[in-house]
Amino acid sequence: MARKAAGRPPEETLSLWKREQALLKTLVVDRDTEAWQRDPAFSGLQRVGGVDVSFVKGDSVSACASLVVLSYPELEVMYEDCRMVSLTAPYVSGFLAFREVPFLVDAVQQLREKEPRLMPQVLFVDGNGVLHHRGFGVACHLGVLTDLPCIGVAKKLLQVDGLENNALHKEKIRLLQGGGDSFPLMGGSGTVLGMALKSHDHSTKPLYVSVGHKMSLEAAVRLTHGCCKFRIPEPVRQADIRSRDYIRRTLGVQGAPALRPERSKKAQRPKACPQGASEEPAGSPSLRAFSAKDGNEPHQKKWPKLQQRIWGRGKEALWEDLVTKCNSIHQGGAGHPPQ
Repeated sequence: MARKAAGRPPEETLSLWKREQALLKTLVVDRDTEAWQRDPAFSGLQRVGGVDVSFVKGDSVSACASLVVLSYPELEVMYEDCRMVSLTAPYVSGFLAFREVPFLVDAVQQLREKEPRLMPQVLFVDGNGVLHHRGFGVACHLGVLTDLPCIGVAKKLLQVDGLENNALHKEKIRLLQGGGDSFPLMGGSGTVLGMALKSHDHSTKPLYVSVGHKMSLEAAVRLTHGCCKFRIPEPVRQADIRSRDYIRRTLGVQGAPALRPERSKKAQRPKACPQGASEEPAGSPSLRAFSAKDGNEPHQKKWPKLQQRIWGRGKEALWEDLVTKCNSIHQGGAGHPPQ
């Protein structure tokens, strides 16, 4: 039977959490603290980290906490640590850190003790930093507790301080032309809380980057863009891939993306999206098997547009089913994918 975390904590607990956030918020540093952060090419930066917590399907208690460290600028995985954990705190909007951060802090501490030479010089966090209800999101929390520079990278806009995902916001997104373009997220208070970043030339949705700790917003945005082979920064993307694969291997959970042996290296070092194609999500099937040497060159040009249409609608199951059918036809000797 799937387990569920306890319900909403009592108000007394929430008050304690708020006081802890307020106390730790005074320790946040929102400026560059390292020489490499001020260098246009980030000279001196060699290791970037990413963290993720992935859940077992249908179970809000069992999860996998992962920490990866990648080389920079190559973005190749140098270190990974995945472990199953049991979450005791329920999810409450604005208090995500109290549910996940203890396990991530432990992972960082384990690395600090076991392989100090591999300690990341900056951590990417799948969540918000100062772009938060009380100006202290999970990226700030993790940064202060680990004393590491942290960057908050969220996939959806947290609508706080007057920020809204309204028509005006969507129009600003539409005007972003290429990877690296951005616009500020200014709240009703007049404070810039973060930046909306088009992280990849072929991304249709922006990332929401905010300061976590010990790094300026400008440097955080530049580095986030520099770490994106796809829409999601590679440190976070790899942490997510590996945590889900760990769940699959450990518990035999169906549906968790796997690093297939024949593609493990490609999963670590994905190539940039081809011209005109949408980014291929981690762990998805591929049509690269249909190559020119198999006599499919005339058909290859059609697949990127088809893939873009399918992924643009979010029809992951449809895409996987299509690839399975195509591979079946190809292996059966037809020689061409269906038109």
